[in-house]
Amino acid sequence: MSVLAFVVGVVVLVVGLAVSIALHEIGHLYPAKRFGVRVGQYMIGFGPTLWSRRIGETEYGVKALPLGGYISMAGMYPPSPDRGRSGRAGGGFFATMVQDARTANDETLAATEQGGAFYELPVWRRVVIMLGGPVMNLLLAVVLFTVVFSGIGIQTATTTIAAVSECVLPAGSERTACTADDPPSPAAAAGLRPGDVLVAIDGERVDGFAAASAVIQASPGVPLTVTVERDGAEQELQLTPVRAERQVVGADGESTTAEVGFVGMTAAVDNVRQPLWAGPQAAFANVAQVAGIIGQLPVKVYETAVDLFTGAERDPDGPLSVVGAGRLAGEVAAVDAPIVDRVSAMLGLLGSLNIALFVFNLIPLLPLDGGHVVVALWEGIRRVWARLTGRAAPAPVDATRLVPATFVVVVGLVVMGAILILADVFNPISVLG
Repeated sequence: MSVLAFVVGVVVLVVGLAVSIALHEIGHLYPAKRFGVRVGQYMIGFGPTLWSRRIGETEYGVKALPLGGYISMAGMYPPSPDRGRSGRAGGGFFATMVQDARTANDETLAATEQGGAFYELPVWRRVVIMLGGPVMNLLLAVVLFTVVFSGIGIQTATTTIAAVSECVLPAGSERTACTADDPPSPAAAAGLRPGDVLVAIDGERVDGFAAASAVIQASPGVPLTVTVERDGAEQELQLTPVRAERQVVGADGESTTAEVGFVGMTAAVDNVRQPLWAGPQAAFANVAQVAGIIGQLPVKVYETAVDLFTGAERDPDGPLSVVGAGRLAGEVAAVDAPIVDRVSAMLGLLGSLNIALFVFNLIPLLPLDGGHVVVALWEGIRRVWARLTGRAAPAPVDATRLVPATFVVVVGLVVMGAILILADVFNPISVLG
């Protein structure tokens, strides 16, 4: 493995992740400013500020750790009931947390007496602002998958024949050379050559090597007329598959040993560009897969912790930390493959990370975007119910009361993140096996 290529892959992943986070925050920033909300900061990363510049009311900057980002909007919550009073709340740790959150929120409201507070917006506008970030990640993933599928193409076995076996070797044989006792392969006996292009079998045109293989495997002992294109002209060859034990991939993707028709030819593999809708389809299929993983995240992280301490092999479809994603990116960049295939794999990995950001941020818990959406929707439901029952409009929902629950969520995320990082360091998932 090339160390330089590995490092380049990690750097590309980090930069790609930073760009994804930046676009996520732009997804919040743009509608917030369009709706008149005062935005104090737009920051990429956490920790010490490396660079910042104030443009208008907003300070734009980059921080040391590119593990997230944020925008600070004035008035995320309504004024606290005791706004203007001094002192700390009694009642213990969580009560103090609530009071501190209210105090910090009230400080942002001090600069918005003429408007520009997030909580004053109509419910639908608040939902648009909070969904803007995740939706930006989804759109970026769609673009990346479209580039992979329709711009670069997917490696596919084509109808061009790459090689023709001289003989039929017994199933499971480790030999690669033919002997005088081995029967000639049907493909060689029929006169097929590398470079021939399969056109039709028994008059039925084939649009891919998989279609030709399906016909051949289903026809042991049955004479077939194979039409090929050779040197720009079509010609017909007579081919009779023999019955042989071979590995067959079923509709469920599982590989099994079965007796099928065999002729002894392999296909040339090429990047075949897919229709424009293939990228979006792949993105939304990835959304369903990631949602399934996140829906079982506590269980998956527990299983990862067990695998970490027992040394068992991890589930390759399980969750990863940023460290694990960086390791995979490095391995992809360093693998011995054409550069276009490595670029395609890197773009696919970044697309999957953006899908993960999209789904994860929709979890309906604060401090995630989905939690803010739920709070806004709950306030909208209360307003509609008050209108239907002829009551006065209720006060805005004071989400600072949920700070203790938010604290528990944050602690849980930190613990899960630490477990995944340790697992990715000491029991990593590898694309190289």
